[in-house]
Amino acid sequence: MKLISWNVNGFRACLQKGFADFFAAEDADIFCLQETKMQPDQADFAPEGYHIYFHSAVKKGYSGTAVFTKKEPLSVSCGLDGAHTDEGRVITCEYEDFYFVCCYVPNAQQELKRIDYREEFEDAMRAYLSKLDKTKPVVYCGDLNVAHEPIDLKNDKANEGKAGYSVQERTKLELLLGAGFSDTFRKLYPDKVEYSWWSYRSRAREKNAGWRIDYFIVSDRLMDKVADSEILTDVMGSDHCPVRLTLNTD
Repeated sequence: MKLISWNVNGFRACLQKGFADFFAAEDADIFCLQETKMQPDQADFAPEGYHIYFHSAVKKGYSGTAVFTKKEPLSVSCGLDGAHTDEGRVITCEYEDFYFVCCYVPNAQQELKRIDYREEFEDAMRAYLSKLDKTKPVVYCGDLNVAHEPIDLKNDKANEGKAGYSVQERTKLELLLGAGFSDTFRKLYPDKVEYSWWSYRSRAREKNAGWRIDYFIVSDRLMDKVADSEILTDVMGSDHCPVRLTLNTD
């Protein structure tokens, strides 16, 4: 089973940059998006053979998530048990063997102006994932807006304490991983240096001065089914690149 997650930083814009060709070539079982920045009726993209679910922010042109799935889920929900729905950040699809959770975690913003909400969201997400995990394993993915360790960003010293690499944000991810979940990429590749996001400033992507902030995180007991977890650094179209998870389903 192939799963793709991508922060497209504006789905309508990404559609003009070859998204449809990449989508078709990957032929993923589940393909999810973050930061769609649109309402469901604003993009002309309805691939044959997929069930499509959008969760858009109340504020137009902001945030938003989407899931394209070949297999129709048993259930689909938005938000976290009815909370945190206004910004379109979470879609959960329930399948027979696992829950799939697509998420766009709030950015703490400059000078950590939104860190209180960020921490509230993280606590709610950890409780939500732990609750789901009691029923069946979880695949949690998306733009989590945090680099976990120094290996996960190019300039760790210069970014210490800043949004995406603050003690608060890194601690919340550590708490999630300590609650029965695994960072699939880092589990498989403990020493590999690859990034999934590059600032549009200062030719950061050209210099590979990036951050790894896009993840596939799974319930610990699902790790033995993870065949690969990859960062598709050559795929253009956004300031993020897609990440791919391959699961053995036999």
